[in-house]
Amino acid sequence: MTDISAVPGFAARPKQSILTASAEMKRRNAAEARFKAYGMIAIAISLVTLAIMLFTIFRDGVSSFRQAQITFPMELSAEVLDPEGNRNRAEMAKVTTVGYSKVLVSALVAELQKRDIAQEGVSDAEIGALISKDAAGQLRAEILANPALVGTTIDASVLAAGRVDGYLKGRVTLETAERDNQITPDQLRLAEQLREAGLLTSSWNWGFFTNPDASDQRPEASGLGVALLGSAYMMLLVLVTCVPVGVAASIYLEEFAPKNRWTDAIEVNISNLAAVPSIVFGILGLAIFINFAGLPQSSSVVGALVISLMTLPTIIIATRAAIRAVPPSIRDAALGVGASKMQMVFHHVLPLAMPGILTGTILGLASALGETAPLLLIGMVAFVDNYPSAPPEGFLDPATALPVQVYSWASRADPAFIERSNGAIIVLLAFLVVMNVGAILLRRRFERRW
Repeated sequence: MTDISAVPGFAARPKQSILTASAEMKRRNAAEARFKAYGMIAIAISLVTLAIMLFTIFRDGVSSFRQAQITFPMELSAEVLDPEGNRNRAEMAKVTTVGYSKVLVSALVAELQKRDIAQEGVSDAEIGALISKDAAGQLRAEILANPALVGTTIDASVLAAGRVDGYLKGRVTLETAERDNQITPDQLRLAEQLREAGLLTSSWNWGFFTNPDASDQRPEASGLGVALLGSAYMMLLVLVTCVPVGVAASIYLEEFAPKNRWTDAIEVNISNLAAVPSIVFGILGLAIFINFAGLPQSSSVVGALVISLMTLPTIIIATRAAIRAVPPSIRDAALGVGASKMQMVFHHVLPLAMPGILTGTILGLASALGETAPLLLIGMVAFVDNYPSAPPEGFLDPATALPVQVYSWASRADPAFIERSNGAIIVLLAFLVVMNVGAILLRRRFERRW
């Protein structure tokens, strides 16, 4: 063996203790410390940005879960609501919301006079403007559903107008009311007296989850009912149409398909489709499913087909990665004891890959739930105030979705709709958090170690 110190040109390094850091080691340690600092700074910036975003959304959106209501006794005059006196629904239906509005206003004015509540300069019409324009329609529907109420006195609890609701939430002030053509400072002062008298209160807003969308004149009555149902219909259809196809295609490509240029082309196209902007899928859905196939515009089935096309590459890629992660020794052992290739795949590979498949599928569906651009192109941004029917007919009825509802409310001028758009974002985030937590729990539940 040759002594390296005897090699010509070799210069022996001076002896140095390993406990003493050299200049080169100090430079390496400093570079590593800088890299760690850069990483911590990047994480801190991300967390601060996320915190600011969530704080802004919750600050402006939590108030949408509460709604102002005016409670007062109301006599349901038979002379106005049932002039014929027959309690016949067909005859009572001839009374429009104008007549019911008169009953509401007269009952509120009478209660204010009884309690000696008054505000100088506020007329009876302006007192009636404190009540939501949606209240008359709700009262009419209640009376037509139960005509026996006519002629009685009930404790009515109706929605307050949007500006009154905003006043209780601090969004509307006396200063802003001076520049507002929908409310006056005197009306707000009267609303303050109603609150002190216990007639004007704020309670949990169940209507935000059950009511359909409302017109620009009735922001206080708008809700997520149709959007929630439409999103549920779409996710159900996506689950039925996209997941089986995606998982089956992944199993075939990964375990059974021959390795040739055709399968290589398919794999390349799947990867390319996963990177295509979502707006392109919306154009594709508009051209094929609506213009060519003639499916109804703004229906849940069209939205589900478009979302399925967009989600399919993601599910295929995630499923193939989960299948590929199963060690080859599992396959070899199964084939070695006499299992067929089909038995090897379905009895051994798929159970071990199931955590990854479930995680990728749920995350793909969660991402699809928040898509907006393709749904806008197929008409789901249209104003829909009627609930779709029960399946399967309801899949063809006009509907909307949560992200589209957020876009619709955010594009309106009234500040009350901006508040509701932030509230809808909170609901959407809650669904996404639940789906992501579900993915984590399912992964831990079915995870196996080898």
